Amino acid sequence: MQAPLKYDQTPKTPIVDFDAATGILLLKGKSIPENSIQFYKPIFDWLDNYIQQPAANTILNVQFDYFNTASSKCIVDVFKKLDVLIKSGKGNAQINWHYLEEDDDMLEVGEDYQSIIKVPFNLVAIEA
Repeated sequence: MQAPLKYDQTPKTPIVDFDAATGILLLKGKSIPENSIQFYKPIFDWLDNYIQQPAANTILNVQFDYFNTASSKCIVDVFKKLDVLIKSGKGNAQINWHYLEEDDDMLEVGEDYQSIIKVPFNLVAIEA
């Protein structure tokens, strides 16, 4: 079983809490790292390993307050890894995009992702 991947939130990076045993993955907070590729590379590597022996059901919960353009590309790449997981036939996956109900920008971004990502994608409003 793969070890969990956990990062604490910083002013520039999100909480990362990926648990292979449960299949529950969390990205939450701000994503404006100095180098997005460098920050997300361990996440991509973890997901590549996880896809080899995933949980039966993988749920990625995403709740960003803010992210920059460089992070946006990396976030799409995370979503694409879940598409690879589904296509492998080894498990199911879904993405829950959490946003504050008054945050129209995050809702729109979620809708944009929902339209381009093949993975089941839920928009989840959170009361402020």
